[in-house]
Amino acid sequence: MINEFDSIGPGASGPMTELLQLALHRAKHETVINGIFGERTFEALKSFQVSLGISCDGIAGPQTWQALMPYLTGFVSYTVQPGDTPDQLASVYGTTIEAVAAANPDACGAMLTAGQTVIIPLGFDVVPDNIRLTSALLSLCVRGLCARYPFLRVSALGRSVMGNEITVLQIGTGANEVFYNASHHANEWITSLLLMRFLESYAKKCAFYDKIFDKNAQLLYIKTTLSLVPMVNPDGVDLVTGGLSSGAYYRDAEALAGQYPDIPFPSGWKANIRGVDLNLQYPAGWENARAVKYEQGATKPGPRDFVGPASLTEPESRALYDFTRAHDFSLTLSFHTQGKTIYWKYLDFEPKNSFETAQKFAFASGYAAEETPIMSGYAGYKDWFISAYNRPGYTIEAGEGVSPLPLSQFSQIYADCLGILTLGLD
Repeated sequence: MINEFDSIGPGASGPMTELLQLALHRAKHETVINGIFGERTFEALKSFQVSLGISCDGIAGPQTWQALMPYLTGFVSYTVQPGDTPDQLASVYGTTIEAVAAANPDACGAMLTAGQTVIIPLGFDVVPDNIRLTSALLSLCVRGLCARYPFLRVSALGRSVMGNEITVLQIGTGANEVFYNASHHANEWITSLLLMRFLESYAKKCAFYDKIFDKNAQLLYIKTTLSLVPMVNPDGVDLVTGGLSSGAYYRDAEALAGQYPDIPFPSGWKANIRGVDLNLQYPAGWENARAVKYEQGATKPGPRDFVGPASLTEPESRALYDFTRAHDFSLTLSFHTQGKTIYWKYLDFEPKNSFETAQKFAFASGYAAEETPIMSGYAGYKDWFISAYNRPGYTIEAGEGVSPLPLSQFSQIYADCLGILTLGLD
């Protein structure tokens, strides 16, 4: 991961600068987090470099990124020295004994052995809510959460067009299996942040025997296994959030967008990097979706609404399809933006308890439980899951406004959706 980070200095801008500013802020070298490498960032970086004896040049190069990495992943790997105790380490690193114990279930306690390596969580949440999410930042968050909460399980269920991993995280041991996914659509990337923040909160509640949305987290953990794919469309998300801003894939996407001048680029991009709408790829009335979208003018690859040459042609949608078929999910939640709406039905399918559960979600969130409009009612993941398994599947349209929704809405979106995310496990 570190080797992927380019050296940046004054005048730089974009997601890498945001990462730098986030890390400096967490390291108590104050700077504004605005994605612009200006004077305040320059001075904060030099101050950080001086504090660690790194060459003080105000440039974030490999050595500096290495030193900043704990402030992006949220932990350090520490080799125990003679005389070290858990409370001493917790005090030095600004954390708690409980957090150290949770990260080291087999190594911590009253006794520590000199020479052993332990994980020390730092005193802040891993998943940020104040910078744009890219696939690189997602990887850092996954690494940090799995270090803090070793009962989390992580794997790749496939790769995107560009070869980015499509990550799945799992938590829980119960026979009841449920599945949450987000960011089928690139400019709805705030939903990836939503799932990651929920996962962090839920894992923390499980580790510390606490409640989440007034539910006993440990009981949920024992009852239900949650599989969570936070970013179905990593290439598209990177295009929208700036993680991809040059190169052949970028130029190809820009050329496709040029054929749809009314859609802003890259902020209006919903599709995968090949210009196929991933939530119009599933075998549930795909031909109907094609007819509707062709009539609307989406007849070729572009920023949104192109269904592809056939269902499941894209590696991202195929990966979710195959993953679902390999499991026995009792319920699925697919997060999108915007509209504050819960779509619960596909055609005439009404799985047992699906409407009742939608009403519970609506009561918990303040969102409206509605049937999917016919012009949007085919070939989505939710549509396929309901028709294939006759089990409850939901599309949650979070927030309101024009996608991509601003981060200023995130705290409200999280508060609204916490009940849905928790009740889906029960």
